[in-house]
Amino acid sequence: MMVSKTVEITQITVEELADKVADKLLEKIKHYIDDLHSNDNDVYLTWTETVDLLKIDSSTLWNWTNKGKVKCYGLGNRRYYNKKEIIDVLKKNQLRH
Repeated sequence: MMVSKTVEITQITVEELADKVADKLLEKIKHYIDDLHSNDNDVYLTWTETVDLLKIDSSTLWNWTNKGKVKCYGLGNRRYYNKKEIIDVLKKNQLRH
């Protein structure tokens, strides 16, 4: 069953309507971006994804992990890196060869 609605707009110009729609759309986009940033805490990257993110050789990530410069989390025989923690370490400029 299809439901249709009719909206009648009076005493508003096309430009005013376009501005109101654009404002609402921008508000929704900002909310969406804020949600994306707030969810970074829950993103875990695989070894390969972390190497790709950092644009480094896998041996460099191995060295940084063994030296405690970055923390990895194990699940079975796999290792994962928290994206926010990696970015925080980069921001603090703690990663050096």
